[in-house]
Amino acid sequence: MPIALQQVVSLHYTLYGPDGRLLDDSRRRDAPLRYLHGHDNIVAGLEQALSGHAPGDRLTVELSPGQAYGERDEALIQDVARSAFGQGGELATGMRFQAQGPDGPRAVTIVAVGETQVTVDANHPLAGQALRYELEVLDVRSATRAELAKGHPLEDGVEPAQVEDRKMP
Repeated sequence: MPIALQQVVSLHYTLYGPDGRLLDDSRRRDAPLRYLHGHDNIVAGLEQALSGHAPGDRLTVELSPGQAYGERDEALIQDVARSAFGQGGELATGMRFQAQGPDGPRAVTIVAVGETQVTVDANHPLAGQALRYELEVLDVRSATRAELAKGHPLEDGVEPAQVEDRKMP
């Protein structure tokens, strides 16, 4: 079955940065990456490149920053009062926090720590970088109704009979 909208895809990937440095490898985890195709679970350029591929396919995909995590936006670097981080301990460059932004929660990275101010960067850590993925498609199946309602694959452990009952026609 080729990859198309409303399908759950399982794959292994190896991600390399613009300098060829290994950034991530799904084989180092307990399970492959699973996503619901057409529901923005992965970066747009990668999803587009995977459309039409089938289990057993191996491909290399090179993405520009705009196809991956976007260009860096210097407006997303801001100074915040140190008191906004509470009294919970030491702050250090590279620490990541969840912050409330105008569009909802957003991850920020501390890039500088001063006595009264902390500089945070809300850009994705891979923003502005061209990326290369080496992919192996492992499995493609129709999503269940519950998965479509949630917008992502459900955790393993759903009883097969329950999955069959919820499949979309």
